[in-house]
Amino acid sequence: MGNFSKRSFLLLAFYSLLLIALVACNSSEAKENEPMDTGLDKNEFLNIAFKDQFPLQWESYMENMINQKDVIPKSDPSIEPYLPALWSGYGFAIEYNKTRGHTYALEDQINIRRVTDKTGGSCLTCKSSVVPHLLSDEEFGDGYWAANFNNEILPRITELGAPGVSEELGEWGHISIGCSDCHDPVTMELRVTRPSFTNAMERMGVDLSQSTQNDMRSYVCAQCHVEYYFEPEKNKVTFPWDLGLRVENIYEYKETIAKEQGFDYDWIHQISGTPSLKAQHPEFELSSYGPHATAGVSCSDCHMPYQRVDGKKKISSHRWGSPLETIEESCRTCHGDKTPTQLEDRVKDIQGRHKVALLEAQELNTISHYYVNRMITAGVSEEKIEEAQQHVRKAQWYWDFIAAENSYGFHNPDGSIDAFRISSIESQAAIVMATEELAKLGEDIEELKRQIEVTMQAIYDEEDHFEKHKRAINEWFPAQY
Repeated sequence: MGNFSKRSFLLLAFYSLLLIALVACNSSEAKENEPMDTGLDKNEFLNIAFKDQFPLQWESYMENMINQKDVIPKSDPSIEPYLPALWSGYGFAIEYNKTRGHTYALEDQINIRRVTDKTGGSCLTCKSSVVPHLLSDEEFGDGYWAANFNNEILPRITELGAPGVSEELGEWGHISIGCSDCHDPVTMELRVTRPSFTNAMERMGVDLSQSTQNDMRSYVCAQCHVEYYFEPEKNKVTFPWDLGLRVENIYEYKETIAKEQGFDYDWIHQISGTPSLKAQHPEFELSSYGPHATAGVSCSDCHMPYQRVDGKKKISSHRWGSPLETIEESCRTCHGDKTPTQLEDRVKDIQGRHKVALLEAQELNTISHYYVNRMITAGVSEEKIEEAQQHVRKAQWYWDFIAAENSYGFHNPDGSIDAFRISSIESQAAIVMATEELAKLGEDIEELKRQIEVTMQAIYDEEDHFEKHKRAINEWFPAQY
């Protein structure tokens, strides 16, 4: 009886301690989940304002400043050499660079040569934390979208966030993409700040108020890392998602709904005269039917992994970039059976095959533009020219959708390769049609091929990146617009 009482006492003591521990944990968890009050203004948009309260997150955020300091043109022969021809007649042909990271976004937006005195305010939408304020009634309101960038928007953001507020962030980093774009300044809860995303989700029947925390860890990225176009009447940023998020869904949307609403093309191609479409940066769309997203992995799981800092504390990394920079936390959390080298080799293999397919699709599409140019100058019927242009338009869309996406195919390897396949088929269809029609008129096809090769080589060889687009047009292939 005495032994039984002793055992009972020990068990009672053990369960009492366990109960106390559980209560303490639950109390601690409840406290952590309570809304925070930072004391910041609800409309705060300066990134520097968050530094003192969140020093660990700020330290990792500052790592974005060392991601890539050099401006590297994407038209470099080692990257995508024929872009000046593929975007002939459009601002992207003049200057298009590799991304340098979020903290440089506004600076690069202001300095890039394709921004002119005709550029509208919409182009700022995903480049600055001040945009939600500019959209408020006390600022531009709905007039923001069509406001002139150089003459109206830029002077105002200079007043609101005077350059030099934070030397460590450079001239414009303090109002470049940052804290308030994704967090409520008062509670620090994740939020969507761009109305274009909210509007698109509503049209698809998605109620953002019912979003889970895991949803939000992707949605805060998706409000900017997406394909969009400028709605004709107000120049408003619009996401073409009504028919779905796949590359073919968005192409169908632009061929139907967008046209019905007055949007037909982004620009008329200078070489082929094709009404052309320009893809933006559809990371959210492409990844949505890729292997990671379909498995429930959020953007933040890979690009903002949880890390131990300060020896003990666990935070989400705020260095936004390639998961290969944080391979232990980003990749091996799920793929622990693979070594870092094995994982990195796998990624590089996918991206290497992606680049080969991309360059093949781009080269074939470039050639197809020149074939259509010759159809026009040789006097082929308008009906046949328009039919060939439709093939060229579709081909351009399918490779550009993948090229504009920043994972180099990794977010969706199968979807990317399939898009390149469709692009090449469409380009080849335009070339075959042009060859048949030109042969009927007695054109020398071999000489045409030679002239295309000479022209493309001239683009490739031009050392001044700002002059490359001029080499895309010559006496043999005159501008069509």
